[in-house]
Amino acid sequence: MGSLAWEVIGVIDTEGDCTEWTFPAEPGAVRTARVAVRGQLHGWDLDCLADLAALLVSELVTNSLRHATGPIGVRLVRPAGLGGDTLLVEVSDPLPDPPRERVAHPEDESGRGLQLVADSSRRWGTRPGDTGKTVWFELAVPG
Repeated sequence: MGSLAWEVIGVIDTEGDCTEWTFPAEPGAVRTARVAVRGQLHGWDLDCLADLAALLVSELVTNSLRHATGPIGVRLVRPAGLGGDTLLVEVSDPLPDPPRERVAHPEDESGRGLQLVADSSRRWGTRPGDTGKTVWFELAVPG
């Protein structure tokens, strides 16, 4: 089985640590994004957030794959100005429509991703971009 190609766009930002990747809109993007997030958080000594961040990124990348056809961006930011107690995670795609949170019924096989993000993060939201949208969430870094 071949590996999915992905690209690291940025590594260090002067206002804090920042890493970005772009993944093709292919089924393997979910697993590859999860591996990339875990690896970066390990490098930042944030293993305590790796499982949760990887799970939430998986949900958002899966949503992007269901609805968008273009590349999917994932960005991790540990802003210097917030005292280092917050991890910002962003998932972008070229579809301009914001995702809709809905109540999933017990028999539904999907529809829980945004609810999981909302319940598991400190804050979350969406914002329009030049060529699509970004869904973001913040996780508290244990002190």
